[in-house]
Amino acid sequence: MSLYQLSKFLYQLNRDEALKDRFRAEPQVAIVPYGLSEEERRAVLEPNIGLLYVLGVNGQILMHFAAFCGIEWSDYLQRMRDGIRQHGPVRAGVYAMLSGLDDKVAGA
Repeated sequence: MSLYQLSKFLYQLNRDEALKDRFRAEPQVAIVPYGLSEEERRAVLEPNIGLLYVLGVNGQILMHFAAFCGIEWSDYLQRMRDGIRQHGPVRAGVYAMLSGLDDKVAGA
């Protein structure tokens, strides 16, 4: 997994109009320079917000990608919850660290 490259792509997609145009026209070509894993490519191309969240993409970056894809806020939040149910706990990034802290605080 390449969380840095995945996050970098989504961050740049949120800000770069030329990349947005390239992604709209040829999404599979636009993501090639980022060296994403097959799972990451699939999650971006579907778009699978829940899987992207579980892979560790920061919510601030992910919410802009969801909006770019035409996903409403309430649906975005539900897709993150569904992602955890379908794919398990967050694998990397700040949300993975927080989930571990939650368990320790709760006395688990």
